[in-house]
Amino acid sequence: MNKLEKGIYEEKIGGVTINYEFYDDSFVYNEGDDPEQTVLEAFRDGKDIFEILRNDNRWPILYQLAPQRQNITIPMEITETDAVLEIGSGMGAITCALSKKAGSVDCIDLSKRRSLANAYRNKSAANISIYVGNFEKIALSKQYDVVVLIGVLEYAQSYIKSDNPFEALLKKARDALKPSGRIYIGIENRLGLKYFAGNSEDHWGRPFVGIEGYITDVQREKAKTFSKSELEKLLSDSGFGDLFFYYPMPDYKLPVLIYSDAYLPKAGDYVYVGLDVNYVTVDLKLFDDEAAFAGLYGAKEFTVFANSFLVEAIKI
Repeated sequence: MNKLEKGIYEEKIGGVTINYEFYDDSFVYNEGDDPEQTVLEAFRDGKDIFEILRNDNRWPILYQLAPQRQNITIPMEITETDAVLEIGSGMGAITCALSKKAGSVDCIDLSKRRSLANAYRNKSAANISIYVGNFEKIALSKQYDVVVLIGVLEYAQSYIKSDNPFEALLKKARDALKPSGRIYIGIENRLGLKYFAGNSEDHWGRPFVGIEGYITDVQREKAKTFSKSELEKLLSDSGFGDLFFYYPMPDYKLPVLIYSDAYLPKAGDYVYVGLDVNYVTVDLKLFDDEAAFAGLYGAKEFTVFANSFLVEAIKI
């Protein structure tokens, strides 16, 4: 079913509009029924988020509720008149921050439950609309100043039908932008230093999968991240230029520090890697990656081995 009732395609929660016209539940990204339901009920029922965080140490709960999620939006150049499109808006952590910076935020997400959580979370906002469905199939009626993809690009092959789903996703995102509009992408670096140190690849729960280049067919079908040069080429091939990289630490998911091409770590800086909260599964400990990052103070190699990226690019 792609509608609430016969002939009804919209639902209003506070000031947020949810549109179900393009909803198709044939593929839905899910971090687990129980944690996602916990988050939905927390926002729907007005529960104390910090109390939940104190008593539930599951990673999906931390990821969805931790205030640090919103830090990734700090470097984004978004003005109060900008129209923003957030692709893969999930349960609304980034949406919340975007709505405070932008004139309007249109969200797209595959999941009805996650979209409901987003709406309840941000129901006091009056500038958010949510489309439930596959970005590939949604007909947008306008163009945007900014497109945001945080933790989304790596899953393109799961829901974009194309010989090159990553490029196809970016080209469709480019089409949604006004001339000279900008895109922001948050994604893991498959050559991140934490992976060499033995931390499991985020999407597979095993070490070295990304470093090895996702060598099996099964690995290539699920999620795929990129090195810096691979991401640069992908964006260039998709019609973007003027790339500018940020380097969130410990990574883009719960960033505490954000370096950039304009300011890389130097002697005296503290490069926080956050083993206690950000590294979901540490199967091996081959070296002290915090010390290794410190050893890259002032070196360009920091940009190659950063754990993840936030990249800004301009439509050309």
